[in-house]
This record gives sequence, structure tokens and C-alpha cells, in this order.
Amino acid sequence: MSKLVVKVTRKGQITIPADYRRKYKIREGAKVIFKDKNGKLIIEPITPIEDLAGIDAEKVSISTAKKLLDKMRADSS
Repeated sequence: MSKLVVKVTRKGQITIPADYRRKYKIREGAKVIFKDKNGKLIIEPITPIEDLAGIDAEKVSISTAKKLLDKMRADSS
């Protein structure tokens, strides 16, 4: 596991180094999850729904899929 020191700004922000952004496909506007595991901070990228399109990609548009997912989330809460 490689280590890299990054600086936290006054506003609590950090910059994810470019090599990691490329490696994990973290683009502008992407979301990440912060986890605490055994006293260590884990930063895990969230895969955008657009990247999950696969075998069913031609059966439903991304916007329709997002609407369906939003409805399912609303119904489950």
C-alpha cells in the first residue's frame, strides 16, 4: 500500500492526487464514501450509474433508469 501526504485546507478540504483520480476514475462531481475501519480512514469511490450500463444499456435510457431508481428510493423510505 502506497502512502501519500496531502494537506487539509482551512475549510477541511483535501485534494485527491491526480494519479489516484485517474486510477479510480474519480471525476469532477464524483462522490466518495469515507469509512472508519479499525481506526483507519478509508476513502472509497462511488461508481457512477452511467458506468454500470451493460447488457441492458439499449433497453432503457440512463435518464429513465435514474428516475426509476429515485422512485424506488423514495418508496423505500
